[in-house]
Amino acid sequence: MVTHSTRSDETTERRRRRASEREAARRAARNGDAHVSEDSPSNADADGTARAAAVGGGRSAETTEGGGESDDETGRSALTRRTFLGALSATGLAASIRAFAGRSAAASGEPAHFQYFHETWPTITENLSTVADRGYDAVWIQAPQRSDISWSEQNGRNDPPLGYQPVDFTTFDSEFGTEADLRNLVDEAHAQGLEVYVDCVMNHMATGHDYEFPRFSYDDFHHDVGSIDDWNDDHQVEHGELLGLPDLAQYESSTSSYVRSELMAYMEKIAATGADGYRFDAVKHVEEKYWRDHANPKADELGMARIGEVYSGSLDYVQTYVDTGMDAFDYPLYFVLESVFEEGDMSRLQGAGLVAQDPWHAHPFVQNHDEGAPSQYHLAHAFVLTTEGVPMVYNLYPTEILDDSAINNMVWVRENLCGGELRWRHASSNLAVYERANNLLVGINNDPNGSHTQRVSTSWTNQTLNDYSGNAGDVTTDGNGDVDVTVPAESWVFYAPP
Repeated sequence: MVTHSTRSDETTERRRRRASEREAARRAARNGDAHVSEDSPSNADADGTARAAAVGGGRSAETTEGGGESDDETGRSALTRRTFLGALSATGLAASIRAFAGRSAAASGEPAHFQYFHETWPTITENLSTVADRGYDAVWIQAPQRSDISWSEQNGRNDPPLGYQPVDFTTFDSEFGTEADLRNLVDEAHAQGLEVYVDCVMNHMATGHDYEFPRFSYDDFHHDVGSIDDWNDDHQVEHGELLGLPDLAQYESSTSSYVRSELMAYMEKIAATGADGYRFDAVKHVEEKYWRDHANPKADELGMARIGEVYSGSLDYVQTYVDTGMDAFDYPLYFVLESVFEEGDMSRLQGAGLVAQDPWHAHPFVQNHDEGAPSQYHLAHAFVLTTEGVPMVYNLYPTEILDDSAINNMVWVRENLCGGELRWRHASSNLAVYERANNLLVGINNDPNGSHTQRVSTSWTNQTLNDYSGNAGDVTTDGNGDVDVTVPAESWVFYAPP
């Protein structure tokens, strides 16, 4: 196995350069002339059972979990988006063209994000140097506003996660620490070359307050649905009280304009901490037009990136929200990973998820605070950390994940070797082999009972490829660019030129 020392300085410099470029972009956005008024166009995360009922629900009844469309339909959609629309986002055409050109250049090295939950702001701040040293580019932290539920009320480290029952959006002194602590966290993250994404909860408020809060009262909420009984009914999903949480009326109330202005002020307060982006909570429970006409334009005004939680296995459904101007966590891919990495059919990975259709806006993940990981945990990460998109790695126990040598190596491979379009070389029930064009060849075998060998084509001729996984030996392609890839039982290999 080739050691990492020869590229460690390059990794650090790449991360610092990315941070510098992102800071320049933020300054340009915040100092620009564009202004969007707070009211003009321009989840709870606590109960897996209720969320599971929503899988596959929504607009596209024909689409199954994992976005199961016909091959022809999926192929046409992916080709169209990847070729013409992939780089288009709310950041503007010129910047998008530059981003697209950078993708096409197949330069090695891509970012990975770290979900840093279940800790106080000072604790996270103390550990950010470790997160940066492991090679991550950003951290996502919990919602900072004053919320119900304290550490002592949890039934476990993540039962329920804190921050998802808001009481006052104007106060950032919370169970995690003071507003000053939060600003210190952001400052230290930037000093380490890390971005900070802050959870932003705009669908609902906390239970048990009889619709009375410091800045909201009865008329500011939807009252026409009650609990959500039909997860395929958009009106119920958008107006119902998710897990009994009072549903803010962004529309269809006499005070909806006021509600929207309060939410825009909440977004401004998060941006004022110096954070780099939002993770929008419970996206599908708020009208789509709110994201298109208000939240995403406001994020643009503030120079903030955003990733939405669109909890659905329907690819078309998730893409609908991406098209409002946000990135999205790749739930359609997650529901495939959940099956594949329980010794399931590896061929299902080919073409799966938002990442296959719109990798420019996809954030694949193996596990988060709502969803558990499949039993073949490391195999799932081997895929997520070498596919396209920007992966998010979850830290239920941060010292455990940050000290996991296998995951750390995968992050290093991503930061140093990944790049270029994903090209499938082989997909069968137990073995997946794919190439990140001209950069990295990956093999994953989920069969616990034996190794698998497959001869595949590559982009390299008469080229020795070093093993960067530590699980196999080096290989050499022939004059046609073909090579035998052998993957040990329930393991993975990463091959790239030295």
